[in-house]
Amino acid sequence: MNETRHGIDDLLTLMAVLRDPRDGCPWDIKQDWDSIVPHTLEEAYEVADAIERRAFDELPGELGDLLFQVIYYSQFGAEERRFDFHDVVHALTAKMLRRHPHVFPDGTLASRRPPGVTAEEVETQQVHSRWEALKAAERAERAAGDSPHSALDDVPRTLPALSRAAKLSKRAARVGFDWPDAHGVIDKIREELDEVEQALGAGDHAHAVEEVGDLLFAVTNLARRLKADPEQCLRGTNAKFERRFRFVERALHEQGIRPQDAGLAAMERYWQQAKHDEPSNPESPQGERRP
Repeated sequence: MNETRHGIDDLLTLMAVLRDPRDGCPWDIKQDWDSIVPHTLEEAYEVADAIERRAFDELPGELGDLLFQVIYYSQFGAEERRFDFHDVVHALTAKMLRRHPHVFPDGTLASRRPPGVTAEEVETQQVHSRWEALKAAERAERAAGDSPHSALDDVPRTLPALSRAAKLSKRAARVGFDWPDAHGVIDKIREELDEVEQALGAGDHAHAVEEVGDLLFAVTNLARRLKADPEQCLRGTNAKFERRFRFVERALHEQGIRPQDAGLAAMERYWQQAKHDEPSNPESPQGERRP
């Protein structure tokens, strides 16, 4: 028997029923804008995790969980007569049409790039520059009448710290506040590391902690200069550390030794064996993300 295929209207109806004050789900009824935000962030990370693990069989479910967050906010908006899901779809489609004049010259779905001009013939850097210029114009328009426009406007404060550091430094770099090359960033990293050591030598713990933040920011800039996402870099390193440390634990377990009883020298020996035995690049390649 074929399973009934549900559509977006079914999902919208489901959410409306869940939020019905009389017949809905008690948990869903009491949710609000703020209570759902942590779930949204968690679902986004679960999507990223499934992709990085190449767990494509899990991805439809994870993407569905993320979509459900959008449905939630749309329901809140409808209940307060602010907007609904169809307004979300319209705003997104209009924005994408506006930001892709190289594909939709007239800004409508009916328009197309001239026949015979392939995607490969559209200069990638030109497209990227146009995209950024359009985004900057939109930010300036939103800021009109308020405080003076800043290159750092609308960088979300809720981003993970590494991602937000990369965004902030990228925005500053677009207006010329940047090192000329990666070597300049490396010099800055050395400078910040020296300042950490000086603070530790002076016994100034609070200053040392502050300097560690500066060091992390400088390292984030190095990732940016290398066109790498610092969050992805660190997630890759986390996975590598976990893989190697689990090897150390297994090796010790096979000898009947607990890690806390093994000593650093024994753990380091197995750690080096784990490094030696694993492929040189076991992680899946990560593509560059649109800013």
